[in-house]
Amino acid sequence: MSAIDALLRRSRDGLDRVAPGDAHAAQAAGALLVDTRPVVNRAAEGVIPGAVIVDRNVLEWRLDPSSPHRIPEADRTDRRIILFCNEGYASSLAAAQLRDLGLRRATDMIGGFRAWAASGLPVEGDEVTR
Repeated sequence: MSAIDALLRRSRDGLDRVAPGDAHAAQAAGALLVDTRPVVNRAAEGVIPGAVIVDRNVLEWRLDPSSPHRIPEADRTDRRIILFCNEGYASSLAAAQLRDLGLRRATDMIGGFRAWAASGLPVEGDEVTR
């Protein structure tokens, strides 16, 4: 097993990953969906309505409730946060990092944006990066 595969496995061991349909239901119940995909992917494939777009390189600063650089939605450590990337690999690593920051309900979506879109869940073309 490669080192990155081992890291991914360890990261996922601590997560309660969610399927796209469950992520959609969680969003309706108040969970924060966070899109960490690069702008080129969002432009080509669209975005999930209501998801917050946060570039991966600033994710921890934007979602840490104690950070002066946080987004308004990152207001508490018990907020349900569901990250997604293209296919659900990078988002697993990022969710584990958020858990290390004390965001105990952070997780990611199995299969990422592409699984969401393939499930027929809502997608739109507009994007706003934070």
